[in-house]
Amino acid sequence: MCGRYAVSHSADELAEEFGVDRVDVRERLEPDWNVAPTKDVYAVLTRRRRDAPDDPPERRLRVLRWGLVPSWAKDPAMGNRLINARVETAHEKPAFRRAFALRRCLLPADGFYEWYGEVKGKKQPFFIRPRDGGVMAMAGLYEIWRDPTVPDDDDPEAFRWTSVVLTTTAEDDIGQIHDRAPMIVRPEDWAVWLDPGTEDIGALRRLLVPAAPGLLEAYPVSTDVNKVDNNGPQLVEPLPAERDESALF
Repeated sequence: MCGRYAVSHSADELAEEFGVDRVDVRERLEPDWNVAPTKDVYAVLTRRRRDAPDDPPERRLRVLRWGLVPSWAKDPAMGNRLINARVETAHEKPAFRRAFALRRCLLPADGFYEWYGEVKGKKQPFFIRPRDGGVMAMAGLYEIWRDPTVPDDDDPEAFRWTSVVLTTTAEDDIGQIHDRAPMIVRPEDWAVWLDPGTEDIGALRRLLVPAAPGLLEAYPVSTDVNKVDNNGPQLVEPLPAERDESALF
């Protein structure tokens, strides 16, 4: 699964990295080394302009809340539980199938955290990131939920944009820490994955394969990451060798 991750890059840096046409962000997010469910996160998605529907769709960077609220949900608190979706079944589950067909996104990350061990509260956190230090493009879905308590459609609070991370079987040594991991979309597949006109579910699913062996690296980090209120680049620093008693790699 994926329950925490880190994003230290700015909106402008991500816009350049992902070839974004439009930064659709009202308020810039601060770097966050302890992204948790219900937080706002950056996402890359493709949409058509409402004022020019015949123009080619735009690749945009915008802010979504982590925790998907289906458009048909009566209570937005439903999103607190829907933070991950299994790639094997997301295309057919009621909460995700419409988003899988129409609203796919990329969720940029420096890396993500997983915990290893049998005893709750004593598990060792690991930070897992691309071995080359690049930005991860986690496969995600997004939905737009209309808040019925807000009468005006022009009110920015009328619509809640939310997201979910797609997960897959963890391969290579990463699977020793946890058997699930975020699905990573390769750069050469970004355009097809983001294209809302892609209707072939089978073709979309074939894009989503576990990370190639050796793509990711993992190392133990401080248990400070366990507390959501803790933040800062120190959370992703490797433990000193003398404290690295539970390292797997």
